[in-house]
Amino acid sequence: MSLRVLARLLGYPDTALRSNLAELRKALHDERALPQQRLAELDALINSLERAAPLDAEADYVEVFDRGRATSLHLFEHVHGDSRDRGPAMIDLAQTYEKAGLFLAEGEMPDFLPVVLEFTSTQPPREAREFLAEMAHIFNAIFSALQQRGSAYACVLGALLELAGEKAQPVQVAAEEPIDAVWEEPVVFDGCSSKGQSRPDQPQPIHIVRKGRPVEGAQA
Repeated sequence: MSLRVLARLLGYPDTALRSNLAELRKALHDERALPQQRLAELDALINSLERAAPLDAEADYVEVFDRGRATSLHLFEHVHGDSRDRGPAMIDLAQTYEKAGLFLAEGEMPDFLPVVLEFTSTQPPREAREFLAEMAHIFNAIFSALQQRGSAYACVLGALLELAGEKAQPVQVAAEEPIDAVWEEPVVFDGCSSKGQSRPDQPQPIHIVRKGRPVEGAQA
């Protein structure tokens, strides 16, 4: 049950999530799978989601999880990045779910952490702990990035590490290029190295090529 609660807390804070926050808090305390200090941190996160204006909570979520790779909840982003290995890894993980009788809804990505936790929550305790432990290094990286940003969501990753039998501890987080710079489009043809092209502020040579049969005496 705690894994499912953590999965929900890492989801987009829409109306459905905010309407269930009291039940999520109760489930965590009833199961008592986490130490008291961690439960207090999760309570603080839940309280902040309850108090925040809906648009503020949603904007904060987007700012934390959707603007940079270090805090991405798509786990293969941390493992494969944009490499070709990411596609086959997605397929393998989706097949793991299907073998357990679980199928993704349309548009859901298998490496999205809340989806991973929903699957893990259906497994026997020992297998679930071992499965989470395999991803502990990723959890620690996200935990550290969230702590670095001063985000209350860090406690959710800390709780996951504890459920995996691991210790939440800061690790070195590589500096990221600002998201606006990452998505900035280059100036069209600026600095193109193709022969015969110059920068926009320089004279542009024009070459005219005659079509059809060459005229006698014309130079090639």
